[in-house]
Amino acid sequence: MTEEQPQLTPAAAVTLREITQDTLRSILRLKVKPEQEQFVANNAVSVAQAHFEPKAWFRAIYADETPVGFVMLYDDPDAPEYYLWRFMIDARYQHFGFGRRALEQLIAHVRARPNATELKLSYVPAEGGPEPFYAGLGFVNTGEVDDGENVMKLTL
Repeated sequence: MTEEQPQLTPAAAVTLREITQDTLRSILRLKVKPEQEQFVANNAVSVAQAHFEPKAWFRAIYADETPVGFVMLYDDPDAPEYYLWRFMIDARYQHFGFGRRALEQLIAHVRARPNATELKLSYVPAEGGPEPFYAGLGFVNTGEVDDGENVMKLTL
């Protein structure tokens, strides 16, 4: 028996929701395109890491009632820099605008956090990488390299 893919349109409402015992399996099934796997850890690794890092804030990304992605933030309210640790949209749901709208919500969340002055992220500098997507949201390259990944920041 195969699971039927919901028919979503770009008009679907995008929300960030806590992952529960009931929704975990559907989040773990989300996958990027094979050629994107070099850019982000799978969601099982991310959820496991989040459970061992007290400053991890993580959510499922939903379009209407369908899980379409995952986002994780390093959330330290004592520091002015917040860090987008993980972000992915399932291959089936890319190019609907869900990722942009999810990150806009995440940026609004960070702006409301104590002491927040910037949101940083890093990406693998390779063909097909996410740099243009992040730049379209206002992130700029800092010139820093962290563990082989280029660092970008958004001034809040």
